[in-house]
Amino acid sequence: MKLEMLIDELQDIVDDAFSLPFSGGKTVVNAERLREIIEDMRTNIPADIKQAKAIASDRNTILKKSKEEAEAIVQSAEERAKEMVNQSEIVRQAQQKASEIIYAANTQADEIKKAAGTYVDNLMKKADEELSKSLADIKKTRQSLKSYQQSASGGKKK
Repeated sequence: MKLEMLIDELQDIVDDAFSLPFSGGKTVVNAERLREIIEDMRTNIPADIKQAKAIASDRNTILKKSKEEAEAIVQSAEERAKEMVNQSEIVRQAQQKASEIIYAANTQADEIKKAAGTYVDNLMKKADEELSKSLADIKKTRQSLKSYQQSASGGKKK
């Protein structure tokens, strides 16, 4: 079950909870079901972290591939230029074309690196926000449970 679904389920449990009269807004919830959901969340968080690491790894692969492609284009241009050295006009044209290819390759590599970095950053930001939200929801739920347990036991600490 995805983390977001578990958070939604926690929210549903809290929303559907039975309010205690004269308790200042305190409610009765199914503590066992809350524990099950929290355990499922603990199980799913490592999977989300693995997914974020895989995204970062994919970013590195994309950057490496872009660099290799740029190097291959540059090498190809250099080889082509060397073959055309025999005639001065051909040499001049080859040098100009090689420079254009190198510039285009470097520009394309830079764009790919920038796009990959932005993509990975956005995914990592989203994962960070989701994990932070989940953690905040868990803390709020735990606090509510503690408050409920303390009020249910007459204010005694456990």
